[in-house]
Amino acid sequence: MLTFFLVSGGSLWLLAEFVLSLLEKMQTQEILRMLRLPELGDLGQFFRSLSATTLVSMGALAAILAYWFTHRPKALQPPCDLLRQSEEVEDSGGARRSVIGSGPQLLTHYYEDAQTMYQVFRRGLSISGNGPCLGSRKPKQPYQWLSYQEVADRAEFLGSGLLQHNCKSSTDQFIGVFAQNRPEWIIAELACYTYSMVVVPLYDTLGPGAIRYIINTADISTVIVDKPQKAVLLLEHVRKNETPGLKLIILMEPFEEDLKEKGQECGVVVKSMQAVEDCGQENLHTPVPPRPDDLSIVCFTSGTTGNPKGAMLTHGNVVADFSGFLKVTEKVIFPRQDDVLISFLPLAHMFERVIQSVVYCHGGRVGFFQGDIRLLSDDMKALCPTIFPVVPRLLNRMYDKIFSQADTPLKRWLLEFAAKRKQAEVRSGIIRNDSIWDELFFNKIQASLGGCVRMIVTGAAPASPTVLGFLRAALGCQVYEGYGQTECTAGCTFTTPGDWTSGHVGAPLPCNHIKLIDVEELNYWTSKGEGEICVRGPNVFKGYLKDEEKTKEALDSDGWLHTGDIGKWLPAGTLKVIDRKKHIFKLAQGEYVAPEKIENIYIRSEPVAQIYVHGDSLKAFLVGIVVPDPEVMPYWAQKRGFEGTYAELCTNKELKKAILEDLVRLGKESGLHSFEQVKAIYIHSDMFSVQNGLLTPTLKAKRPELREYFKKQIEELYSISM
Repeated sequence: MLTFFLVSGGSLWLLAEFVLSLLEKMQTQEILRMLRLPELGDLGQFFRSLSATTLVSMGALAAILAYWFTHRPKALQPPCDLLRQSEEVEDSGGARRSVIGSGPQLLTHYYEDAQTMYQVFRRGLSISGNGPCLGSRKPKQPYQWLSYQEVADRAEFLGSGLLQHNCKSSTDQFIGVFAQNRPEWIIAELACYTYSMVVVPLYDTLGPGAIRYIINTADISTVIVDKPQKAVLLLEHVRKNETPGLKLIILMEPFEEDLKEKGQECGVVVKSMQAVEDCGQENLHTPVPPRPDDLSIVCFTSGTTGNPKGAMLTHGNVVADFSGFLKVTEKVIFPRQDDVLISFLPLAHMFERVIQSVVYCHGGRVGFFQGDIRLLSDDMKALCPTIFPVVPRLLNRMYDKIFSQADTPLKRWLLEFAAKRKQAEVRSGIIRNDSIWDELFFNKIQASLGGCVRMIVTGAAPASPTVLGFLRAALGCQVYEGYGQTECTAGCTFTTPGDWTSGHVGAPLPCNHIKLIDVEELNYWTSKGEGEICVRGPNVFKGYLKDEEKTKEALDSDGWLHTGDIGKWLPAGTLKVIDRKKHIFKLAQGEYVAPEKIENIYIRSEPVAQIYVHGDSLKAFLVGIVVPDPEVMPYWAQKRGFEGTYAELCTNKELKKAILEDLVRLGKESGLHSFEQVKAIYIHSDMFSVQNGLLTPTLKAKRPELREYFKKQIEELYSISM
């Protein structure tokens, strides 16, 4: 047997690991009895009775096991006591701070020479040795790279060109950027920072009305766009006199000459980005770098109701936020010059921008996806990223796809068994991708992400503990979860390295304090460690552009940002987000309901991909719209005796009843009151998406739009259930 494993190439290392994983909890005498060996007192006589060949074989196996024990993977060393990840700040009314850091002062920056976003990029340029910076690819082609110096030069040329076209090197000068993720986006952003201008991202998923609102609110006279179609859209607004202040449109891609003529007809100059860069190169201006407290970006949050709000963020806000991330992870997974990030999450949002800033600051590379999320896996295989920022919805899809491929009970059992073995390692602090379980089950999954990912960061929405736990094991890399919002730049809490438990969003970042305040109407009290999450620190925004009323709602007189989320402190000093304050409503009997809390419970139902819980102050109960998972639901249905295509199953009344029963079961297990449980559901076969206007670009439900879209179905649910 020993010879077979050595000759066949099957690793005895893996064999030893497999055996040990099965026997690790057994006592010595139990193992001896299982092997039918004598008790310890008779071992000498036993060994003398063995042949030389048997003794050599046993010695070889003992040597392998001894080598495994001495060389087995070591647990990651946490940067603090994981049972005490935050502490109360003296005389603060219950605020807590991170225990990671050099003292009570909040962190404002990590490097002395990187206190603005302009300095961040210059630092990367300096330490990269003019290495590759921004990459893009065409279908079935390798990535092509721009060097740090090329990016810096083009930014100076573009910025100088803007100055030649009546823009000012001032924080009063707002430049719109209306484009999908690509190298030119970053060049445009850096051009603004080089001359102290302010970036205002635009994105078409906000809708044409919102784009008009932003251009007018921010007094934007210049917009840089990627495609001619977007230029046409902007010109149409000008033609209708809806955005009279817009005077210059700069296109990243080639366009037809008649587009210039359309611009001339309504008083707008249309130029190519290359032409503006050429103009700037001929009329180069000395950079006018910003200061840390200067405005860097106005990030309009899509919101779920009303007009978007323009969160004003300074250079110091952004630097403080990513410095907090660096401080927490510095001893465990520090950024390197050879790091590569895959960019596909919208650059119009701060989560993606903060993670990218970390990469630029250390001379790493950012590769952009082709623009089609369906080709993301292909892009990752070509790029082989080491850093992978994601949102929970993508993690959920990965999880569902993995299990959908385990299409027999045996395959599913084996996959779950392997995951449990790896999860046991993760709980003990070991993160790796070279175990027997990786060799047998998970290496293909890791290869689908390029095979080099060492860090995944998820944010923007709650992540399922089940999904996070599984993927931490299956992907063999460090998976971090952050919590925050645009108004605190991106994150205000973050997973502490070594704490791979799920069900919380980590401890406060070293750049901010967090406190909870009472929410009387929802019966949350700080005396019980629960309340609305409030944040204060150098990463908190300066307010909403030209909206004093909304600013006062978000920022109190002491500088605390009121997030609208309900949190709970856990014994280890980590924060758990348990509810949402903003979307609460009363039912007819006077009970308050927070639908997002219910949705976060129901979404754990195996066949459910998306759910919208609806209530009405004139009704006494809740109803729901459920979108089943097209990959998981058919298998779930088949186990319960339901047959048919996905479309047929979605119309099956008995299956709908089974899904409703599963939702109610989860609700009971999670302690929902009877009035918080849905009494009827409608099965919808198409996913809510950004494209159909039912999700925000950060994949949050647009509740007014969902209510209107399903108005007929909701009325029918209430009429049937009365």
